[in-house]
Amino acid sequence: MSSTLRPLIAGNWKMNGLRASMSEFEAMIAGAPGVTGKADLLVCPPATLIAAFAAKASGSKSVAIGGQDCHPKPSGAHTGDISAEMLADAGASAVIVGHSERRADHGESDHLVRQKAEAAWRAGLTAIVCIGETQTQRDAAQTLDICRSQLQGSLPEGARAGNLVVAYEPIWAIGTGLTPTAKDVEQIHQFIRQTLSARFKDEGVGMRILDGGSVKPSNARELLGVANVNGALIGGASLKASDFLAIAADCP
Repeated sequence: MSSTLRPLIAGNWKMNGLRASMSEFEAMIAGAPGVTGKADLLVCPPATLIAAFAAKASGSKSVAIGGQDCHPKPSGAHTGDISAEMLADAGASAVIVGHSERRADHGESDHLVRQKAEAAWRAGLTAIVCIGETQTQRDAAQTLDICRSQLQGSLPEGARAGNLVVAYEPIWAIGTGLTPTAKDVEQIHQFIRQTLSARFKDEGVGMRILDGGSVKPSNARELLGVANVNGALIGGASLKASDFLAIAADCP
């Protein structure tokens, strides 16, 4: 991990969480002071909980709140969609865009992901842009080509270290029980860093790159210690305060 970049531990709750989940979030807030010396903490609950979680976190300032998706436009006739401005109004400071589940389930293209990242900036949010390859693409030795293409197509011009985070989440590792090795992660994150640095110069050097390959307490220490791994985007393990905080505690 680059010694100059403060890690970000981000939890993506996906389509999980009801009002009763507030107790788990409260436990995260209670335990946060023990790990915030090591990392920034971000929880991205379903949209129905963003305002309540943001209100609960406002007093502590130790856990930030994010959204899981946003529409490119600020408002309009888009039934069921949520704009970046709405997320900001509810108390979010960041939003995930281009998650592989959005790309797969909703057919989101790199172009659309780029528009969503720009929408996040418009609303003053940090955009967490996800990239990653499928098992078929991995087997065909296309990992670097896919990542290069997604970085080029999904990241807007003018990206800065302060408003953009890249999350590498190999699709083949999501919910499959498979986890990239530290060697895999090191290779891909180095490639991402080189690509960001070539395009965005010093800003690219300072952008945080998160490991989204099924990080959990049992492998967090090893993966977070890899060069150019500046934190993690966590799925299932972020639903439990004990797991989420344990991962953050393992940041070097």
